[in-house]
Amino acid sequence: MTHILAIDQGTTSTRAILFDTDLQVVATAQEEFPQHYPASGWVEHDCGDLWTTTAATCRGVMERAGIKAEDIAAIGITNQRETTLVWDRKTGKPIHNAIVWQDRRTSELCKSLKAEGFEEVVTDRTGLLLDPYFSATKVAWMLDNVEGARARAEAGELAFGTVDSWLVWNLTGGAQHVTDATNAARTMLYDIRKGRWSQTMCDKLGIPMSMLPEVRDCAADFGETRADLFGAPIPILGIAGDQQAATVGQACFQPGMLKSTYGTGCFALINTGDTPVRSQNRLLTTIAYQLDGKPTYALEGSIFIAGAVVQWLRDGLKIIRDAAETQPLAQGADDAQEVVMVPAFTGLGAPYWNAECRGAIFGLTRNSGPQEFARAALESVGFQTRDLLEAMMADMSAAGETGFGQSDAATLSDSHSATLRDSRSATLRDSHSATLRDSHSATLRVDGGMSASDWAMQFLSDIIGAPVERPTVLETTAMGAAWLAGHKAGLMPAMTEFAATWSSGARFEPAMPEDTRAVRYAGWKKAVEATIGYAS
Repeated sequence: MTHILAIDQGTTSTRAILFDTDLQVVATAQEEFPQHYPASGWVEHDCGDLWTTTAATCRGVMERAGIKAEDIAAIGITNQRETTLVWDRKTGKPIHNAIVWQDRRTSELCKSLKAEGFEEVVTDRTGLLLDPYFSATKVAWMLDNVEGARARAEAGELAFGTVDSWLVWNLTGGAQHVTDATNAARTMLYDIRKGRWSQTMCDKLGIPMSMLPEVRDCAADFGETRADLFGAPIPILGIAGDQQAATVGQACFQPGMLKSTYGTGCFALINTGDTPVRSQNRLLTTIAYQLDGKPTYALEGSIFIAGAVVQWLRDGLKIIRDAAETQPLAQGADDAQEVVMVPAFTGLGAPYWNAECRGAIFGLTRNSGPQEFARAALESVGFQTRDLLEAMMADMSAAGETGFGQSDAATLSDSHSATLRDSRSATLRDSHSATLRDSHSATLRVDGGMSASDWAMQFLSDIIGAPVERPTVLETTAMGAAWLAGHKAGLMPAMTEFAATWSSGARFEPAMPEDTRAVRYAGWKKAVEATIGYAS
């Protein structure tokens, strides 16, 4: 058994990737599936599409590589998080389309709960904020809006799961209703400090705990596939939500290490070790990974629209045919035009958390065209990333001043580390402000589809004022899932040895003058303020 099969179930497509025991990619298969928008701000998937594309890509990659199920030691799963499914335990039939993480239909419920002062309870138990982004209010919506659902749930007939749970249920023929700690931590129903489902959260939202899956480590026995699916049973030994899997794949195992993944959205995580750091800047406290029953925590900043803004240029405006066209367009944009795009198509994520905002563009002139739109779209991702990093650095600095990481060799104000810059051009490296933790984590590790754009990554480095490193192997999310499964199977190197294999494929150093950086970022902040003002 010389291969690991990684299933990477994303927001717009499903991929299956075969790795060998050296974590080299052997073969890949991918299938896109349609998105459904039944109302403004609503986003759904056909649950069947998530499963059928998974089964098809697994079979396809095995055929492409010329291997059989007997050659595969284990399956690792990584998935879009927060997306919510509810199905009948006996038939396996969903009661409704999957409600996608981007969906905003529960905004009013979240507002009502905030008005009651319940957000403090949410943050204390789950590390999250009260937002439609997370699974809990989506489940409540289904129970309240699908005829007969609540009675069936209370009778123990319905199962809830994030995408990983749905895939395992189908892979095992309904034998396993499970999830891992990282996906559980994104539901807004899981107590991340106690490591169990929260009765308080379930009671408040009217969600019977009988609906919930069993929570296991990221590297654990999640059952085995039905023999008829792939010709023989294959053990499922690893699960992690996509951003946590990317954190593992980027080998961000030390406190202070930081990665940012650019897919449909953008998600930056910083490892905080065995301490769950409470954010003072509206970031999320979450679980980075859990091994041997021990959780490692992270601070996370979530941007809803990253790669999706390029898809909008293609599918909405139809000014490009392929994502790769954005780079030459951006390079040809008129430098005299200061077009700023705030892609709040489904609201603003961290650190603003405004579900009512919608996209806006500022600075248009009669000469603005596809080139300026492409540049503004790519730049919006860099600006949003800086928002996240500044909030992270402030939280980490505050945590350091209260004892965080004192046992580590790293310190929060190492003069040898790279610094971010704030909009007033002050350096973020002294004891009065936040910094990247040390020279080991002084760079931002990036991955995901948009990270392949040299132009976008150079602008990112310029606007954050710190180096950006892109790994040699870009399949970091799938690699993380493969390492977890292979680790459990006894085929993969230990964590420290795996981390030593990480290598940089490209490094981008900041080249933008400091005064230009300050002006550009100040312009972005004004645009966001105006967007929020218009929404209110």
